[in-house]
Amino acid sequence: MNFDFTEEQKIFQDSIRKFAVKEIEPLLEKAEQTHSFPLELFPKMGAQGYLCVTYDEKYGAAAADKVCDAIINLEIGRISMAFSATLSSQMLSTFPVKVFGNEEQKNKYFPVAISGEKMFAFGMTEPNAGSDSANIEMTAKRDGDDYILNGTKMFVTNGPFADYLTISASTDRSKRIQGIAVFIVEKNTPGLKNMGGLEKMGLHPAETGEIVFEDCRVSKECLVGPPEGGFPALMEALNESRISVAAMIAGTAQAAFEAAMVYSKERFAFGKPISKFQVNRFKLVDMAMMIEISQVLVYKAAWLCDQERPFAKEASMAKLFASEAASHITGQAVQLHGGYGYMKEYPVERYFRDARAGTIFEGTSEIQHEIIARLIGL
Repeated sequence: MNFDFTEEQKIFQDSIRKFAVKEIEPLLEKAEQTHSFPLELFPKMGAQGYLCVTYDEKYGAAAADKVCDAIINLEIGRISMAFSATLSSQMLSTFPVKVFGNEEQKNKYFPVAISGEKMFAFGMTEPNAGSDSANIEMTAKRDGDDYILNGTKMFVTNGPFADYLTISASTDRSKRIQGIAVFIVEKNTPGLKNMGGLEKMGLHPAETGEIVFEDCRVSKECLVGPPEGGFPALMEALNESRISVAAMIAGTAQAAFEAAMVYSKERFAFGKPISKFQVNRFKLVDMAMMIEISQVLVYKAAWLCDQERPFAKEASMAKLFASEAASHITGQAVQLHGGYGYMKEYPVERYFRDARAGTIFEGTSEIQHEIIARLIGL
């Protein structure tokens, strides 16, 4: 059993860490203040090969492994979980094309996603369908060579600015999951109404929107895969994405821990650093242990994915543990900072707000428990 990164993975880790500090961190303060994402970062990431890294070289990708993708999300997550969530949407949104799109669709969407020339969003959640993803109300009715889309997608990361939206719709609601299809729709398609951004507790630079489809006519070429049976592709996309999400959450937890370590050594009380008090030392030890476990779970799930072995259980475990641990770790980081931890001047306040989203998106903690229970035979 070897826990060392390969040389390629070490290079990825070193290069993305330097890139994140040089190119991403300076953009963070303005993005937080304006609640907007710096779109110029997409082509910069693309030029370095950091978008959709696991895709084939013939489309312009790095053809790296899933461990490298996890490394990228963790390192960007250390700077900003919101930035990581925004950038990783490129792969989540195009993954159904990878699963069962045709070559024409791959040639159309992959190069512009990989280069960052075009931006993608993924719409699955609806006002009345979140965890119960099989109960989506959005419909796709066949009309000659076209489909007519009607419905609403909520909490769409990148929705306010995306050039393309990957959405799920039902071609036959009586069939529930068997009747679900996947479409990629251009933002200027008549009948597609972008309702703008939604205000959130955290992840402020990750622009999240509501998209309404009213008799939105799209050609059959927008259909990815068959008109029925698209649900497995969506689930496969979410399984891989949960590894990426768990990695970015673990990165945020790491940043909170590092900030707490620095502050606890510099802050004096009763004549000594607060890190010397047992109550605080033990908090930091527990935080370090949770981070270690989170990262091991993340990289194990990514490694299994690379070995083409079953990894759905491990991906859900990584996402569940990392998100719950990050909520605890960032909360403890705020506590260790005392009153300063509640001030926006210190980053732990942002880490705390951002980490809370980790227990909700990409499948809530409750849903992860259900998935894991099923996969261990309960």
